[in-house]
Formats: sequence, structure tokens, C-alpha cells
Amino acid sequence: MNRSLVLGSMSISRIPVFHFALCALLFSLVSVRAQPPGVEMAETANNFLAALSPEQKAKAVFEFKNDERMNWHFVPMARKGLPLAEMSPAQQRLAQVLLNSALSHRGYFKVLTIMSLEQVLFELENQSPRRNPELYYVSIFGTPGADAWGWRVEGHHISLNFTVQGDKVIATTPSFLGSNPAEVKEGPRKGLRVLGREEDFGRALVKSLTDTQRKTALVASNAPSDIITSDARKAWVITPPGLAASQMNKSQRDLLISLIREYTGRNRAELAEADWQKIEKAGWTKIHFAWAGGLEPGQGHYYRVQGPAFLFEYDNTQNNTNHIHAVWRDVENDFGEDVLRKHYEGSPHKH
Repeated sequence: MNRSLVLGSMSISRIPVFHFALCALLFSLVSVRAQPPGVEMAETANNFLAALSPEQKAKAVFEFKNDERMNWHFVPMARKGLPLAEMSPAQQRLAQVLLNSALSHRGYFKVLTIMSLEQVLFELENQSPRRNPELYYVSIFGTPGADAWGWRVEGHHISLNFTVQGDKVIATTPSFLGSNPAEVKEGPRKGLRVLGREEDFGRALVKSLTDTQRKTALVASNAPSDIITSDARKAWVITPPGLAASQMNKSQRDLLISLIREYTGRNRAELAEADWQKIEKAGWTKIHFAWAGGLEPGQGHYYRVQGPAFLFEYDNTQNNTNHIHAVWRDVENDFGEDVLRKHYEGSPHKH
């Protein structure tokens, strides 16, 4: 991780919600994980809820089976849940701790930096009120620590969804990060590319392909205007699949691995490794890479990496190809649906 890039950009940015001293503290402590992820999530969620007023809880808490749990978005719009703007500084810090319970070093700072880009857009768009680093919403679904519960942090270009059963995190998707601008072109943060690795690994891979390989990997000369699955509640395997990993040489597969781990590595190590094992279990013959659009920087482009049960989509076509959307979906188990269905079918359970 290029920490100097992210940390340097944040040090010169106005981020009213996230305080630098706390960020440094969490950065130093995040690798010391004394509890399993599900246990830590429940503890931090309960600490957050305990600090809320009854009126705030009414906004933040939903029944686990409420349809709102799967009503996810990534555009700048009002949402259900409790926004950071309506929290005290102490409550905001507890929301940070909840967020940090799920993410890696790299993922945590990506999320904070994406939030901070709302200030850049605020200045670029004549102080538009919809551009606000505090318009990110925290939602808790069910009772933290109960048999099944979940939580979400969501706002413009961020939608992080986690589902927990007992002490196990059974779903970490949908997981969406976006960046507008993809690269800051002017001002004190000029050169910042918060999702630069997602772009660079994908481009390096497609440019490493032989002419024969590209005939299979390049599925369209023009990139779609956005990720194909958009904010659908259920994702799907997209056709054509592109080039199989089994048809790549070792250096190309290494680039593909780096790209996959950039997405799974948003989350803390235990979660990332569990997701990597599920992806690898499918076998390299079933993992494919597809590209659409131009190969050079500044040209609209799109790629996807998918297997039987997972999908990564990346698109950079909007705002003169300076606006990234990058999503990770579990085709079978977004929101924990598949695991929970099998659980409830296999054992008596009070609903």
C-alpha cells in the first residue's frame, strides 16, 4: 500500500468527521485483533447504539428482516439510517470504531479518503449541499450479538454491508467503493488517486495479454456507461466471461491475484483470507477476466473478474473518464442470503 499517498492527501484535506489523532490510534491498533470479527463487530455496534438517544436509535435501527437491509445504493441521495451529520463528535468516533472493526488498514483509509472527496466536489460544484462528508449513514439491522444481524455504512460512493451469524461474519458484500474525481487534477490534493491500484492492476493485466489472449478478454470496443449490475439486489454471472485464468501465464496470474486481493483486502485480514479461500476453491479454470474500452489512461474502460460465485466490476467512463465505480458482489451470498437460508432450513428456529 502506498501509505504516503493516502496519508499525505488526508493531512491536507478538511475532514470534519474523522479526527487525525483517532485515525493514528486506530491505525496502530488495528493489527492487534484480540477477538474474532463477528464478536468485535457486535461489541462495537452495541457501544455505538448505547451512545444514541431514543430518537437517534429510531433512525439507526431496523428489524433484521426489514427490506431496507438489501436496499443499497451508491449515488448522492438521502438514505435511511443515522447520518454522521446528526451525531455528536463522540458518537461519530464510535461509528468509526464500528467501521474499523471490519476493514483493513488500506480499506479504512480508502473509505475515509473517499468521504473526504465530497469536500473536493463541494468546492468544484459551487458549494452544492448534496456534497457533504457527513452525509454517510450508519444502519444496524437486528440485535448485535443475536443469532443473525447486520450493519451498513453507506453514502455517496460507499456501500459496505456486513451480515453476522453468531460469532461468524457470513457475508461482506455488496461492497462498493467509488471515486469522483478518480484523480484530483488541481489544488493541494493534485495527483490523489484513491482507487488507483484497482485501475493500475487491471490495465497492467490487459496490456500484458498476447494478441490471441486479448481476442478473448476484450469483450467490447466501448466500455459500458457504468457497472452492469448497478445497485441490483442480486448480482449475476455476466456473459461473455472473457479470458480464463487457466489460459494465462504465471506473471499474468500474479497480476490477477493482486487485482483480486485489492478488492478482498478492503476488509480485515481474517475476512479477506476467508473470502480468498472461497474464491480460490472454485479453481482457476472457472475464474475469468474481461475488459471493454480503451487500453490507455484517459480512455473510457471497464473490466470484470468473476468466478461461479463472485464478481468484481470496475468502470471508469463518466466525467471525462475520471470517475470510478468498483463493486464486489457474491453472486450466491450477498447479504448472507444463501447461508441464512440453509441455516433456517436445516434447523428449528424461532423467527
